Amino acid sequence: MSWKTIDDMEMDGKVVLTRVDINVPVENGQVTDTTRIDRIVPTVKDILAKGGMPVLMAHFGRPKGQVVPDMSLKQVVPALEAALGQSVTFAESCIGGPAKTVVAAMKPGEVVLLENTRFHAGEEKNDHVFAASLAALGSIYCNDAFSAAHRAHASTEGIARLLPSCAGRLMQAELEALQAALGDPKRPLVAVVGGAKVSTKLELLGNLIEKVNTLIIGGGMANTFLAAKGIDVGKSLAEHDMAGTAKEILDKASGSGCTILLPSDVVIAREFKAGADSEVVAADSCPSDAMILDAGPATVVEIGEILQEASTLIWNGPLGAFEIAPFDAATVAAAMKAAELTDDGKLISVAGGGDTVAALNKAGVAERFTYVSTAGGAFLEWMEGKTLPGVAALEG
Repeated sequence: MSWKTIDDMEMDGKVVLTRVDINVPVENGQVTDTTRIDRIVPTVKDILAKGGMPVLMAHFGRPKGQVVPDMSLKQVVPALEAALGQSVTFAESCIGGPAKTVVAAMKPGEVVLLENTRFHAGEEKNDHVFAASLAALGSIYCNDAFSAAHRAHASTEGIARLLPSCAGRLMQAELEALQAALGDPKRPLVAVVGGAKVSTKLELLGNLIEKVNTLIIGGGMANTFLAAKGIDVGKSLAEHDMAGTAKEILDKASGSGCTILLPSDVVIAREFKAGADSEVVAADSCPSDAMILDAGPATVVEIGEILQEASTLIWNGPLGAFEIAPFDAATVAAAMKAAELTDDGKLISVAGGGDTVAALNKAGVAERFTYVSTAGGAFLEWMEGKTLPGVAALEG
């Protein structure tokens, strides 16, 4: 990778336009989850430490090029100030007079937040004139929003073509983690892919079977593969119309030397609710009136043995219906095993995706993985082998 970091840039006395993701949940004008804000603090602090003056750019919601007061970034200023431990000056627009006036008045040590970039139609269109208006405010561009890097927008891609550019600390951490997991991984390389539907992860599966040594498939996706092999999955969530595609994936995997692990035993129930009566049966013995809701204990043992021998793990998606006990057991057990191996220095573990983060948090092990990405769409597209415009622009 040829992108630069904050360490490579001379920032003293310069305005550093810093793209961040602070698209946080807000209720009644109050930020209810500061995770994304907390994650940008190292970047802002390091720019300040180098004498730079960080001007933060971000989107909030989907105003579609219109000024929507409820989507103003002004409401996140108190949470941002609390996280940074200092005051933040807010500019009522991200371009033009309001932005220029506030930025021109900046002094070393100060932080500015610009209004929602998506209040302008030029942002999502990656309009050159809009990108140039943003670029005119500063001397350096720093992208710390990996979660938005799969969008070719003016503040993520266009501006990087106009100013000396670098990756912020969060972007740097994401890229280094993903490079370690898929770019040049220590082998054996294992991937866990779960979730509801095969159809939403075709490109992901296609890319992974070319790269990983073992692919563990769980969740509703596993039911589709079992059904494709002629196994009755009862009333389980499954995409029966994807049987042909599932068979092709299995064939392609065997041809590329990738071992696919499907559940050998499963947890079934007649209804999906907390405390529902459940039992463990062989994967090929699901009654016609029951549904598969989790991988069984024998499968968990198999997964543990695979992880024990692995050097690198990529995880996207739960192994079962983890939202409700007892159907979270396989996901929690496998996550605990991965965390233990990571703690012992035997495994590089990288995970990402909304359900994945929620599942690892529920298991209480998210902090013990090598890296957990909160960048849902961008993380998935990277795993699919796609070029991310925001990253490519930094490399350019």
